[in-house]
Amino acid sequence: MELKLFQVDAFADRLFEGNPAAVVPLEAWLPDGVMQAIAMENNLSETAFFVREGEAYQLRWFTPEAEVDLCGHATLASAHVLFEHLGYSEPVIRFLSRSGELTVEKGEQGLTLDFPAIKPEPMEMLPEIVEGLGAEPVALLGAPDYVAVFESEEQVRGLEPDFAVLKRLDRRGVLATAPGKAFDFVSRCFFPKLQVDEDPVTGSAHCKLVPYWAERLGKTELIARQASKRGGTLLCELAGDRVRLTGRAVEYLRGTIWGDWD
Repeated sequence: MELKLFQVDAFADRLFEGNPAAVVPLEAWLPDGVMQAIAMENNLSETAFFVREGEAYQLRWFTPEAEVDLCGHATLASAHVLFEHLGYSEPVIRFLSRSGELTVEKGEQGLTLDFPAIKPEPMEMLPEIVEGLGAEPVALLGAPDYVAVFESEEQVRGLEPDFAVLKRLDRRGVLATAPGKAFDFVSRCFFPKLQVDEDPVTGSAHCKLVPYWAERLGKTELIARQASKRGGTLLCELAGDRVRLTGRAVEYLRGTIWGDWD
């Protein structure tokens, strides 16, 4: 069997920026174990697989460790592949996923994801968060991930996490965030449970970060920077119960997977 493979830097204006994702278009679903093995072989934070269903596409995402419910950068990468390489000509792509219907719209500023907004709720500080991050946040919020709020961008950029400690936490990951200098807010995202110690740019994390910062800063349009080593910029908008995230994508490679799944 031959499968097309694309690797795309998402939320990037140039190569070697943003978050690399693998994209594998399919005619029909492969066994879950095969898709998981491909994701492990790719060894990127996410590999996306999609299958056309009527006028939409079923979309699934796998880390090297497990399938996940939502992934922003690999959705952006999948849309880029459809628009640029697979002849998709409409302005909006509909994806059907474990997180419901998601859309990606092509515009002058890039590709805009329409994702569900998730408001994180305040909670008591956990000693494991302080130990794992090596610094004490001023606040801790709970969502599908922990959100650790710091006073300054310098604190977030200077974090040196203990990933063995963070891996023992009972939630998927930890999002560290603070007000930015040149941006409305900055963040770093740690997911050692998924074999992704630090994710370069995390669209799904901004489903939680944007509602928090929109309320705190009193505005619905924000510019965010994920302050990983690679880094990436997201144009963000809170639109009711949805978050709109805009970024660009740059192709890194195209290839072929050769396999015998029998």
